[in-house]
Amino acid sequence: MASAPDSAGSSRRSPLRSQAVQVTLGLLLGLALGMWLSHDASPSAFTRGLIGVLDVIGTAWINAVRMTVIPLVVPLLIVGVAGGGDTSTTGRVGAKAFGWMLGLAIACAIVTALVAPPWFDTLVLDPEATARLRATASIDLPPADALSLRTWILGLIPLNPIKAAADGTLLPVVLFTLLYAFALGQVAAGPRAAQLAFFRGMADTMLVVVRWMLAIAPIGILALATVLGQKLGTSALSAIGFYIMVLIVLHVVATAALYSVMGITRRVPLRDFARALIPSQVVAMGTRSSLASLPAMVKGATDVLHLPATATGFVLPLCASVFKLTSAIYWVVGALFVAKLYGIDLPVSSIALVAASSVALNFSTPGIPSGGMLLQVPLYASIGLPVEGIGIMIALDTLPDMFKTLFNVTADMLVAVMTVPAGELVASVE
Repeated sequence: MASAPDSAGSSRRSPLRSQAVQVTLGLLLGLALGMWLSHDASPSAFTRGLIGVLDVIGTAWINAVRMTVIPLVVPLLIVGVAGGGDTSTTGRVGAKAFGWMLGLAIACAIVTALVAPPWFDTLVLDPEATARLRATASIDLPPADALSLRTWILGLIPLNPIKAAADGTLLPVVLFTLLYAFALGQVAAGPRAAQLAFFRGMADTMLVVVRWMLAIAPIGILALATVLGQKLGTSALSAIGFYIMVLIVLHVVATAALYSVMGITRRVPLRDFARALIPSQVVAMGTRSSLASLPAMVKGATDVLHLPATATGFVLPLCASVFKLTSAIYWVVGALFVAKLYGIDLPVSSIALVAASSVALNFSTPGIPSGGMLLQVPLYASIGLPVEGIGIMIALDTLPDMFKTLFNVTADMLVAVMTVPAGELVASVE
């Protein structure tokens, strides 16, 4: 009898064995170690060698995670669409997801346009410091056609789906897979069942691989965060700290607001929602990539929230491909920062235009490096802001991008939950 409490206590799992705790510790320890190493004005050979080794380890882990994205998304998408029996359900789910994406983007753009301008009015810049910062401004613009609507639309239809998958361009792969899945839903029951069995097995196998990759996530995140911290140093405390601080604070508050939406709607228990998200959020902060976070998102949605295939195999890949909720925040903040930097008075009409553009163009980010920022080049030209300022924002984006990706991943999971009928969610959570 007396041994029962001891037995219960010994079976209680240590918090340090939690994967979420381990990857979070890896991120924090890595950033702290990297920033400590950055204090060396001239790094020693040992420091350079250590950073080089950690860079290889971190990059190898990112590649291993990215390796699972296409083989996981394709079978989940096919099973989610063709295995549901009624393909019209997928259309309704897609429309619901788009409605949530649009509503969240509009809300973020409006709030940022109201809150950020008064905040920037308090900023007083040193003329000498701003002159030096403007002198460093440079931007390599891609060909004009690379940012055009025509190029974006044609890019959605891959000439070779296999090459698109190999290049890691997820949106064309998702659209091709959707086409295949809808067609599969129209074929005879026998061939359809055989293919669905194969793709279910493939999805289950890839989830095992994802679990293996996430099991070593603390090592990969520690390596990535150390390299990142060493590059960042204490840059957040420099003259551009105000801009970085505003971006981070707004994204942290907006992320908390997403949790509030879940708490108010009570679609799933808030604790379960947070638990399902933590691994993918830490991966998001370590890799600064929504796509690299997708396997962890799918695992959390499947293992913790038990979301149906339409959410894990359709909505999450779709959101990770096209939904960048952060645009509704950083477009407005970036325009205000560049205007302040160059001594330009940005009228309310221009701020409203930037906010509206961040919503209208949210789903059309070109598949090129810094595509979301470069998409603003024509907008800056139209409201009289120097496009070179975008180059400064790209250079300062390393630290804010961690919180921007965290925000995007949280929004993706929220949208996925909101597309599931309440009755199915209650059944799945229980």
